[in-house]
Amino acid sequence: MIYSMTGYAACIRETDGGSLHLEIKSVNNRFLDVSFRITDTLRALEAVLRGKIAARIQRGKVECRLFFNRGGSDRTGVLNEAALRELGELETRIRAVLPDAKPFSVAEALAFTGVLGADEESAMPDSATLQGVALALLDQALDELLASRAREGEKLMQMILERGFRMREIVEGIVPLLPAAEAEFLAYLRQRVSALMPGGMNESFENRLLQETTLLAAKGDVAEEISRLKIHLDELERIGRGGGAVGKRLDFLTQELNREANTLASKAVSTDINQAALELKLLIEQIREQAQNIE
Repeated sequence: MIYSMTGYAACIRETDGGSLHLEIKSVNNRFLDVSFRITDTLRALEAVLRGKIAARIQRGKVECRLFFNRGGSDRTGVLNEAALRELGELETRIRAVLPDAKPFSVAEALAFTGVLGADEESAMPDSATLQGVALALLDQALDELLASRAREGEKLMQMILERGFRMREIVEGIVPLLPAAEAEFLAYLRQRVSALMPGGMNESFENRLLQETTLLAAKGDVAEEISRLKIHLDELERIGRGGGAVGKRLDFLTQELNREANTLASKAVSTDINQAALELKLLIEQIREQAQNIE
C-alpha cells in the first residue's frame, strides 16, 4: 500500500473524570519529524507516544495534540487566595490612578489566570488508567490517520501513473519522427552549404560534406535517450504496482527522467521532437510535485 504524507484524525475517549482528546495530523517532510502539544499533567506520556508513532509512520511532519477535558457537572476548583489578594492590590493601584474605573466583578476575578485552579485530585483519573486510555486512543487515531493517508496515497499514485502513461505515448510518438527528422536535417545542411558556394561543389567537397553531416546527425541521435526513458517509465509502473515507502524512489526516478528529457531537447533536430521533449519535462515536473507528498 502507498501512503500520502498528508492526513488528519481526532479521537475522544470518555473516562470517569472527563474526556481525553487526541488529535494527530501530518504533512509532507523529507524525514519523520514528530512534535507534541500535551498538557503538563500528561507530559510523561510523550516518550511512549513518540515510539508508537515512529513504529507506524516512516516519513512526514507529524503533530500530536493530547489534552484532558474535565466533565462539566463534576468540575470542582481550588481558589488561589494569594493570587486573589494580588488581584485586589492591583485593582486598588489602578483605581488610585483611574478613580472612575469600574470595580472587578466576582466572575471577572475568577476568570483571571491562576485565581481558580482545577482540583487535580478529584478530576483526574489515576496515571495508570490515563496512560492506558491514551495509548488505546493513539492506536485508534493512528488507524484513522493511516487509512486517510492510504486513500490519498492511492489517488496520488493514480495521478502519477496517468502522467507516466501519457509520457509513454509521447516517447512512442517520437520514434517514427526520427528518420524523417534526420533526413530533413541533412537536407537543410546541404542547402545552406550550397547557398554559400554559388559555383557548386566538386566531388571531393561533396564527400567531405557527407562525412561531416553524417557526424552531426550521429551526435543528434536520440535512440539511447528514448531507450532510457522507456526503462524509467517501466520502473515507474513497477513502483506504482508495488507498495510501501516509495516517495524517495519516485523522487530519484523523476531526476533521471528529467535528465533524459533535457538531453533529448538539446539533441532535437526538429521542432516536433523539441516540442515533445518540452511536454515530457512538464509531465515530469507534475510527477515530481505529486511524489513529494508520498511517504
